[in-house]
Amino acid sequence: MAKHNRPLKYTDLETEAALQVNRRQFLSRLSLGLGGVALSSLLPGCNPAESVPTVSGNTGLGGILDTTHIAPRAKRVIYLFQSGGPAQIDLFDYKPKLAEMFGAELPGSVRMGQRLTGMTAYQSSLPVAPSFFSFKQYGQSGAWLSELMPHTAKIADELCFVRSMYTEAINHDPAITFFQTGSQQPGRPSMGSWLSYGLGSDNENLPTFCVLLSRGLIRPQPIYSRLWGNGFLASMHQGVQFRAGKDPVLFINNPDGVEAPDRRRALDRLAELNDIRAKEFGDPEVYSRISQYEMAYRMQTSVPEAMDISGEPEEVYDLYGPDSRRPGTFAANCLLARRLAERNVKFIQLYHMGWDQHVDLPHDLRLQAKDTDQASAALVMDLKRRGLLEDTLVVWGGEFGRTVYSQGRLTNDNYGRDHHPRCFTIWMAGGGVKPGTVYGETDDFSYNIVKDPVHVHDFQATMMHLLGVDHEKLTFKHQGRRYRLTDVHGKVVKDLLA
Repeated sequence: MAKHNRPLKYTDLETEAALQVNRRQFLSRLSLGLGGVALSSLLPGCNPAESVPTVSGNTGLGGILDTTHIAPRAKRVIYLFQSGGPAQIDLFDYKPKLAEMFGAELPGSVRMGQRLTGMTAYQSSLPVAPSFFSFKQYGQSGAWLSELMPHTAKIADELCFVRSMYTEAINHDPAITFFQTGSQQPGRPSMGSWLSYGLGSDNENLPTFCVLLSRGLIRPQPIYSRLWGNGFLASMHQGVQFRAGKDPVLFINNPDGVEAPDRRRALDRLAELNDIRAKEFGDPEVYSRISQYEMAYRMQTSVPEAMDISGEPEEVYDLYGPDSRRPGTFAANCLLARRLAERNVKFIQLYHMGWDQHVDLPHDLRLQAKDTDQASAALVMDLKRRGLLEDTLVVWGGEFGRTVYSQGRLTNDNYGRDHHPRCFTIWMAGGGVKPGTVYGETDDFSYNIVKDPVHVHDFQATMMHLLGVDHEKLTFKHQGRRYRLTDVHGKVVKDLLA
């Protein structure tokens, strides 16, 4: 490289880059004809599978779709993911006949040889464990809810309960990964990333996909950052985790001694260098990096403002409960989710850990439900009174359910429940779903579905439909195959739509 007695300018750097041609670069450029064809399948607007008929208005900033495939009913999603597997039989799926079968062996005609986890496969018997908790019907829908959900019971007519969810995954990690990415194998883009890729952002100063974590008091299962990863999509589509404390998002604040004008000049210069790099190698990920740097700069002011709940009135804290004053709790995160929804964040993902009651369920489930019941209901009520529920889809649910039989010893006041993928319950509200609805039905043991099954991919397809996206048409070509969130499965459950 030539030596210079003066600092290199932008044009000098371009010249230097253009003049340096080694063997590797020569061969790389020689293949640009074929490489350009391959690259065209990755770049926005160049993928034939993405050139599909659309309707409605523009989808937002940076989305691959100029317009949505169908008229959207929801603009954003708040997903309250209850990690660990809430026991549907103790919360939503009332089975009164089980009281007569306390301690009896689960009939073989019910189990039908279905797979068990390693935690109960060794048991010599599978004793039926009726719920320890009382149930009542609520609202015009007549939805049955446990005594553990008194606040959720008050909004029963706002909710759409799906009691017939099912999945193939029987252990936590693959089951959670399946719900979040459409595959039990890690490495695929998450739901929020797919929507960021397809629909873009409605707020240029906040991430399209935001993530908040909280944990219950009892033995929480871990949550991994790959659950909100971008997979093979551009890195600008990954979820951004917001944390409790003075630095909600890591590494966006200026280091000590660096002022805002200095950071601005540094980013401008870095963008020039990255632009040269992108032109030289044709890697679209370089532009994703430039975009992320710029977003981080804008977030220096937008994130503290969005995360500052000190100005919320007292009645809001009363609505969400006393924990809403404690950063990092589920209640505080629900309040923050409402604030992010007000700022048009597209996908807001809350993970609440601790729903894994293999033992001591009557005690532990009571604590876990108390952590989440009031704040979940408050979020729905708060969105509705602010006029946001109509175009905000709220989802509450975990990765699978729990067994009707007891794991380990069964007594009159104590039992545990193992993982159960064959049937479980979620609820949804707002965003175009039918309120006051109870959909699907399970057998007398809450073990098998007997009416209107809804698979994980069906749920994902329905969620995307509500946002105006045809799940079969939003695809990305990777390693020679076109991928989508629902893989090659899924159908929209139209009976859930308002």
